[in-house]
Amino acid sequence: MSLKDNAKNILINCLDAKPEETVLVVTDDSRFLIGQAIYEAANELGCESLLLRMKERNVSGEEPPKAVSEAMKWADIVICPTAKSLTHTNARIGAVKNNARVATMPGITEAMFENGAMTADYSAVELLTEKVSQLLDHASTARLEKDDCILTLDLKERNGIRSPGVYRHPGESGNLPSGEAYIAPNENGSDGEMIIDGSMVGIGKLDSPLHVKIENGKVREITGEKSELLSILLENDNNATLGELGIGTNEKAILSGIILEDEKVFGTVHIAFGTNTSFGGTNKADCHMDGIILKPTLYLDDTLVIKEGIFVIS
Repeated sequence: MSLKDNAKNILINCLDAKPEETVLVVTDDSRFLIGQAIYEAANELGCESLLLRMKERNVSGEEPPKAVSEAMKWADIVICPTAKSLTHTNARIGAVKNNARVATMPGITEAMFENGAMTADYSAVELLTEKVSQLLDHASTARLEKDDCILTLDLKERNGIRSPGVYRHPGESGNLPSGEAYIAPNENGSDGEMIIDGSMVGIGKLDSPLHVKIENGKVREITGEKSELLSILLENDNNATLGELGIGTNEKAILSGIILEDEKVFGTVHIAFGTNTSFGGTNKADCHMDGIILKPTLYLDDTLVIKEGIFVIS
């Protein structure tokens, strides 16, 4: 199928696009062909389609230009195929508050339109994502184990966020492709050590693991091959804050080094550092950088959710 055909599927099946609705495509120079295909597909579906092209952002979580942010507030549907993530930005928050349905696609490639997570049974993804999200809603603590490392996270009074890849109602938003449940831990409540061995924003797919040490919610040390590429996390406490715990729920997702799909890989867990204000946290930083943990063991309170990468909840 062509990019345009796949774009139509996304608009119809994931975003419930209707004729006469306004669809705004926000893209950058590196993803313009994808953005153009979505724009043309929306036009052919009878939507009022708009295409905004901007310079590529420097890091994930950096705000788009003000003109883009304002335009996002007034669309029915906003789709963002970009190199860097707009997911955790005030621009996305503002659009959602104005009842836009928003799908962000950080790092999307043309191949990802045709394979992997986009081909999932999204009904099954939706069911598992909801089940895990409900556990996050009620959990006070999370305990993550990997290769003799243990990381504990304080989740009190924070709610789980559903990102099933289906955003049909006003004010719903998330990634496409998708399949994850995630939460903003309390910003000073994470302690321990962890191995990140799947992929890491700023590096890509990892050839060897990273080792992180976290105290009072802040990463204090990162070691491993190419860890010097993550120096932004150590520039200030906001960047260093552990801002997210996420669980992948998409059985078709493939680990490739592109975080958009990597963090959806079935049975993985990811932690992210930096901004979390867009999903219930209080930390605004210069970045939002995720790291994928393969074959983890995860407890939410006393409930074993994942054992060495296998879901054990019924």
